[in-house]
Amino acid sequence: MSNSAWLNQGTLVLASNNKGKISEFEKMFGELKLPVNVIPQGQLNIPDAIEDGLSFIENAIIKARHAAKISGKPAIADDSGLCVPVLGGAPGIYSARYAGDHGNDAANNAKLLEDLRPYRQHNQPIAGMFVCVLAFVEHADDPLPRIFEGFWHGEILNAPQGEHGFGYDPLFWLPQLGMSSAEMPKEQKNKISHRGKAMQLFRDSLSTSV
Repeated sequence: MSNSAWLNQGTLVLASNNKGKISEFEKMFGELKLPVNVIPQGQLNIPDAIEDGLSFIENAIIKARHAAKISGKPAIADDSGLCVPVLGGAPGIYSARYAGDHGNDAANNAKLLEDLRPYRQHNQPIAGMFVCVLAFVEHADDPLPRIFEGFWHGEILNAPQGEHGFGYDPLFWLPQLGMSSAEMPKEQKNKISHRGKAMQLFRDSLSTSV
């Protein structure tokens, strides 16, 4: 099925039940002005997939296929997280459940700060990187999922800062902007974030092949 063919179907399922992600995606899809109705999988009573992959790409594909299989519609899924080099890339694919309880942002942030404590020396910055992988499938058995990657480089603060966003946003510092991700207006964040960059690539793929 070509891009134009699936676009004509009228519906694209967003394989996520994460309220923070859904909010960001709905804003970005609105800006894309795609001629399709994007439906979060929760509206179709689709539960979360079991994310047992070993990489962002594997988990994104698992979630996209899961939503496409149950809905019978094209689906797009996001797998994203924070990677900190001094921790060997952790939390990585386990970002949402780093402290053990899935989606507990406060606990995850606290564990990250505690794990980084031995590495904080002489106020030297600790690098971190947000990663987003989008996987798009036209149907559950699509043999060629389309993958779009976005990366966002910054530093890890030693205490939360800011009231917006979700996940590790309060700890993710953008030195060039002098603010944390949680202090940024949503519109600004969506233009430069890992998720925004991956979505831009997805939009570009449509404009070049439709």
